[in-house]
Amino acid sequence: MQSISEIKQNFSNLQTRISAVSKKKDPDNLDSSAEAIKILSGDPTFWNNNLKAQQKMKELGRIQAELNGLKELQGLADDISTMLELIQDDENASASELEETLQETTIMVKKLAKVLDKAELETYLGNKYDKYDAIFSLHSGQGGTEANDWTEMLSRMYLRFFEKAGFNVEIIHKIPGNEAGINTITMEVHGQYAYGYLKREHGTHRLVRVSPFNAQGLRQTSFSGVEVTPLIEDDLEVDLKEEDIEFAAVRSSGAGGQNVNKVATSVRLIHTPSGITVSCSTERSQLRNRELAMNVLRGKLFAIAETKRQAEESQLKGDHKIAGWGNQIRNYVLQPYKLVKDLRTGIERTDPENILDGDLDELISAEIRL
Repeated sequence: MQSISEIKQNFSNLQTRISAVSKKKDPDNLDSSAEAIKILSGDPTFWNNNLKAQQKMKELGRIQAELNGLKELQGLADDISTMLELIQDDENASASELEETLQETTIMVKKLAKVLDKAELETYLGNKYDKYDAIFSLHSGQGGTEANDWTEMLSRMYLRFFEKAGFNVEIIHKIPGNEAGINTITMEVHGQYAYGYLKREHGTHRLVRVSPFNAQGLRQTSFSGVEVTPLIEDDLEVDLKEEDIEFAAVRSSGAGGQNVNKVATSVRLIHTPSGITVSCSTERSQLRNRELAMNVLRGKLFAIAETKRQAEESQLKGDHKIAGWGNQIRNYVLQPYKLVKDLRTGIERTDPENILDGDLDELISAEIRL
């Protein structure tokens, strides 16, 4: 158990970090921005443009979440200060009472450190799109059934991570593998800084294991690609014209039963200038499927523009590297030893079972802090 002096020193360090985070987040400016949106929402014409109104209300929700996070930090810090004062003032407390109070205070300090770590991490997410929701897709690489199974494993890993992070997820398109697993899956991920947290997961993920589909028990290497784009709902953010889009209602393959009502509502959009094709089949409403498909299309067009911009920037710096499917970012080795290694941060973990169960905080935090 920590001594009172150790607790005080740890708490003093945390208070210094809280001041730095508060300065970066600027609560006064956040308050002003929130008040401006509230005033705007009181205008009778505010909801005339439903899309812009919804975007403003989302922005208000993000601001209020940031303010609530800062209030939580300060509330925890105030509670710890009170506990330390009680320890200092209560000279008649027994040894067991003092020990109990110290244990409780230590737990509170650990909780404050955890909340503070998250708040600090968010200060690294200053890109315009980092606060947006995300479109998150997984695509099987070469390897047939083996790659499909790996894609399903990754899908489960990320869904577990989203659940732990408090993100809301909507699967908008899914194509199963021919024999097992998943060929392609696309999700909308909704939550504070969803795109900022997830964007560095974009790339190729490599698995090495003894194949459950190989009768000889040979090791197999499989690849799956992760694609992450911000969920952009405003056409002003991307060069997207209605006349450039071909729309088709398509029939989904798959089981009947409860899915039978969906087969006639699936949609496919083709962006003729780029050749990008997007499908959505999750909803019973064709209109809603088209809306979801448009969101995915905007994200893909954004990704193309962003990749081009980054490539041009890298060329100017003299260090051009083509971004895309071939950029392997992380290895997951299950045989002949256990190791997960991120090739960008150098972080290594020897507990792949925990990683594959959604324990990605350390890996993602390190990526953000690069």
